[in-house]
Amino acid sequence: MSLGRVLVVVPTYNERDNLEIIAGRLRTSVPEAHLLVVDDNSPDGTGRVADMLAAADDHVHVLHRTGKAGLGAAYVAGFGWAREQGYDVVVEMDADGSHAPEQLPRLLTALENADLVLGSRYVPGGAVVNWPKSRELLSRGGNLYTRLLLRLPLQDATGGYRAYRRSVLDGLALDEISSQGYCFQVDLAWQTWRQGHRVVEVPITFVERERGESKMSRKIVAEALWRVTVWGLRSGRSRRPVG
Repeated sequence: MSLGRVLVVVPTYNERDNLEIIAGRLRTSVPEAHLLVVDDNSPDGTGRVADMLAAADDHVHVLHRTGKAGLGAAYVAGFGWAREQGYDVVVEMDADGSHAPEQLPRLLTALENADLVLGSRYVPGGAVVNWPKSRELLSRGGNLYTRLLLRLPLQDATGGYRAYRRSVLDGLALDEISSQGYCFQVDLAWQTWRQGHRVVEVPITFVERERGESKMSRKIVAEALWRVTVWGLRSGRSRRPVG
């Protein structure tokens, strides 16, 4: 079963040391896929590296943005570009190497019988490498809180390695999304599930970045907790039953 044209969207901000490596691994792992780098005017020259890669490879594309507007806004811009260019599948992937391109075929295979596939750290076979225990506990706790409050039957709704059918993105209110980080991922997964789409999780091994600095912050975590709480209270009896 052919999935059609696949686009991998990789947002970047100061990822000069990682971008060429991750692009090379992606092009080796899934040669037919295209890569879109969405760069938020990185001061370290990431955008110039992206342009160099695009000039040498017609499967690599670059979307330059004027400033740092956050992960969610970068993905929404990338999704819009994917729609304009007629891609059938859109993949979210980090630039820092935490999402192994070598595992992408697993997500794409699962998408043959699903509408959204989440690369999950917390289903059997999934793993986290080189995270401090405090960070893993925070992540697991956030996912548990999300499951309980939204009744969302997913083990890793906050994960950012995922593959969507374009038809799913077409039905989401992307222009109304202002959330970032963890919260952006929960928002899209929850919308997708509530609309009745098939959402499945496949195990991945998540590896903490080796180069550069994490973009995660207390502000992003606090935003996620606040928004999930509000969504859970508002949804009330309209929630879809778990199962």
